[in-house]
Amino acid sequence: MTLIADPANTARRIETDELAASVIEAVEARRADLIVLSRAIGEDPELAFDEHRAAERVAVALEANGFDVTRGAYGLPTALEAVYGSGDVTVAFASEYDALPDVGHGCGHNLIAASGVGAAIGLRAVADALGIRVKLLGTPAEELGGGKIVMLRAGAWDDTTFSLMVHSGGPKQYRTAPMTTAALERIIVRFTGVPAHAAASPFEGVNAGDAAVLTQVSLGLLRQQLKPGTVLSSFVRNAGVAANIIPAHAELEIEMRSADAEAWATVRRRVRECLAGAAQATGCTLEIELPELPYGVLKQDERLAEHFDDVLRELGYEIETSPDTAMGSTDMADVSQYLPAIHPMIAIRGVEGVFPIHHSPEYAALLQTPEADAAVVDGAVALAVAAARVVADPAHRAELVAAQAARGPFTWED
Repeated sequence: MTLIADPANTARRIETDELAASVIEAVEARRADLIVLSRAIGEDPELAFDEHRAAERVAVALEANGFDVTRGAYGLPTALEAVYGSGDVTVAFASEYDALPDVGHGCGHNLIAASGVGAAIGLRAVADALGIRVKLLGTPAEELGGGKIVMLRAGAWDDTTFSLMVHSGGPKQYRTAPMTTAALERIIVRFTGVPAHAAASPFEGVNAGDAAVLTQVSLGLLRQQLKPGTVLSSFVRNAGVAANIIPAHAELEIEMRSADAEAWATVRRRVRECLAGAAQATGCTLEIELPELPYGVLKQDERLAEHFDDVLRELGYEIETSPDTAMGSTDMADVSQYLPAIHPMIAIRGVEGVFPIHHSPEYAALLQTPEADAAVVDGAVALAVAAARVVADPAHRAELVAAQAARGPFTWED
């Protein structure tokens, strides 16, 4: 690893280079263990809030490296908190480990989990010298359920100065700061009417199927009025059981996304107005269920992001400008709205042939290759060295500590 000199602050760079060397040594010493951890989780997928074996593997790995581990943290059976050290700064890494139904680890959460563990181990090596507290949070249910939001509301990040995690990416390494993710809300809509014989007495019925049709039509018309980049998708789960029965029940699923918080608030309001109109027009009653908590817009901390990118450059990665689109959605976004945080991607380099898309069995298989193994280790190093350099900078450290003191505990509105 060739570290870049900084003529304006040579003494500080020498100190952080020594920190980087210690971090790298600690991570490299656990390279084999981190790869085994990533592959074991990848080969044994578990769904949201049911990641018992993955969480235990992460807990055991951290205990073996000197962390105090709390299983079932913050009221979630598959969440965990692992802590080492003490000081005025707490750095929290996040590890995800839930899989996708029918796909397995097609979003690379096994890499995320192992890289988070590696980063915590790497930063632990210099924690005493820096006078900091290192924490890893095992966060369930990113794909479906918003585990981080549940933990955030329970105070998991209240004691944290800044937080980092890394997500598996594609074949190219993109600059972190411009990358964002879309806010997301998914709702289940149920219309209830009155059944009746469709031939003999349709006038006695209240047609929930008609409410579903009106909803789909109104959503289709609404799309023209939405800001570019706003995604509104829907489908009818059910709307009747037989042609000769007026449907008494209809159910739809609707998803709303936008990387623009204002546009997201608008589409959420307008969709509910469409639903209320469909209910009023047909005489049905309306019920709206949120199967998981909504996700906000990701806010990358620019200085943390640049530190992360700098380390990857030093590791030989070529950093490209991020594509001008929001890349999915994540519950880490809500963490980033509360305190300084980053959620970068780590490229999987050297893959021959067509690179598989995320959320596919082919991508899950890719995460069981030497190319992905290398990304596990590089991601861990980049996270830990970036964190070490931040807290080794007295001015930046003081600014972050002051911001944490002024922030107070996390609060929310239902």
